[in-house]
Amino acid sequence: MLLLALKVAEYMEPLSTWLDVSADSDFSIYNIPFGICSLHGSSPRVCTRIGNYVIDLSVLHRMGYLPTAEWPEVVFENSRLNEFISMGKQQTSALRKALQDLFSGKNPALMNHKEHQATVIHTLADVRMLMPVHIPNYTDFYSSKEHATNVGMMFRDPANALLPNWLHLPVGYHGRASSITVSGTPFHRPHGQIKPPDAEMPFFSASRQLDFELEMAFIIGKPTGHGQIISTAEAEDYIFGMVIFNDWSARDIQAWEYVPLGPFLGKNFNSTISPWVVTLEALEPFRKKGPAQNPPVLPYLQGKEDSTFDIELQVDLIASGGVSKTLCNSNFSFLYWSMAQQLAHHTVNGCNVQTGDVYASGTISGSDSASFGSMLELTWRGTKPVQLPDGTNRKFVEDGDTIVMKAWSSKDGVRVGFGTCESKVLPAIELK
Repeated sequence: MLLLALKVAEYMEPLSTWLDVSADSDFSIYNIPFGICSLHGSSPRVCTRIGNYVIDLSVLHRMGYLPTAEWPEVVFENSRLNEFISMGKQQTSALRKALQDLFSGKNPALMNHKEHQATVIHTLADVRMLMPVHIPNYTDFYSSKEHATNVGMMFRDPANALLPNWLHLPVGYHGRASSITVSGTPFHRPHGQIKPPDAEMPFFSASRQLDFELEMAFIIGKPTGHGQIISTAEAEDYIFGMVIFNDWSARDIQAWEYVPLGPFLGKNFNSTISPWVVTLEALEPFRKKGPAQNPPVLPYLQGKEDSTFDIELQVDLIASGGVSKTLCNSNFSFLYWSMAQQLAHHTVNGCNVQTGDVYASGTISGSDSASFGSMLELTWRGTKPVQLPDGTNRKFVEDGDTIVMKAWSSKDGVRVGFGTCESKVLPAIELK
């Protein structure tokens, strides 16, 4: 297995930066995520972020501040991260180290060069963040035991909420990659067939039960050939990094269509992805043990115990009038099935993977109601509306509402986060 660039102890070595970065910033010098941005309408390019500063890697490379021999200039002048990621973890990890060194308080090279800073370093207001990767394929898992149990209790027999296979394999389905949009992109409420339990026949309508799903997703960093299997021990070598993922769902459309083949129109209209890809190296200090798995899993799904990360999650709703409310607080480590197990199961039949593939976790819920990762659970299918500070309530997400998801890890004064993943719901398009 390819070793990550540094040991955990080295990650926690004290670092400082000459940039003005607040202590509670998601984008500390310990992070160094990667994304794609456009500056004042310019062509897209690869960038990173420290604090509230976006750093243009294409210009930084052109000026000779980065290791030049291994990095073709065109890699940084790109509309997606795929070519950058394809350089391999040895290269991208070395680049993270070089960037940490360049922006550390001990390095005067760029710190003392104000003219170069003006062309390399930009404020958030000066940039537009774009879709970080080209996504060849997208798979959505169903890896939260608490979420699967809650849904099973609502829609099936409460005494047998989990289906027989759930504790034996990471359940998933292949979703629609083309309708994944970057944070900040609004979308229209979807239409579809709906059949309430008390209706004799289905009818066509805009969804009346639009919902968010709090998820995280990992992005594949290198491809495999058809027939190649990735083991749990190898899995993290193939994972470049992670993003926040909101897998929007139309619950009423989904409820009518999902038997026998699963989600379709209730899911494929839009999913929202955060713009910054946080590497596994940056998350290494926050590694932890996952939930106990009982019954024991089959040998090909067995792996190391510390297979997950302590990532705090939060979902806020901002209504059209500006009133806001935190809907839930959860944690990535609640997931029953780890990323390594998800990828091992996905490929054990020989399914090949491609650089840029996105694998979402499924809704992340904890054991208490404040940690439920969807309106379906928070309102228990609309029977317990959420009260907003202005006296209004929500059973599901309404037109004009914006859902904002946040994710971060914090330990021993070190904070690494993902920023936000947000999208606003627009009214359904009127059909003729």
